[in-house]
Amino acid sequence: MIFECAIMDISVKVAMDRKEFEMIPKQTEYKVGIYLHFFRDDERQSESLSIENQRRVLTNYVKEQGWTIYDEYVDDGISGVTFERPGVKRLLEDAKAGNINLILCKDMSRFGRNYIQVGQYVDYLFPMYNIR
Repeated sequence: MIFECAIMDISVKVAMDRKEFEMIPKQTEYKVGIYLHFFRDDERQSESLSIENQRRVLTNYVKEQGWTIYDEYVDDGISGVTFERPGVKRLLEDAKAGNINLILCKDMSRFGRNYIQVGQYVDYLFPMYNIR
């Protein structure tokens, strides 16, 4: 059985009945891409979603883990319904190029509002790029 899905302009095929597969070795050094997103409609939910707060929380977490921040990717004021955001596009380009091997965001809703599409990134696209 072959599972196929399209994420943005990238087609992903996964052999679902494959009995043997190559394990990706566990990373020991992480080059982190921090993704920060805030849409004005989110203001009524909580101040904790602000770009500054997300940056502080995530930067502190990276330091606590002993990881290295490669870059941060910010989409401020753009709806999370679309993945056609400059920060997301740049993040994916750096992931594909191997510049980062870990993507960190405050919560999944910061990456995108469509949980099915977020799941496709997390389950299929990011593992292809050896992203944790």
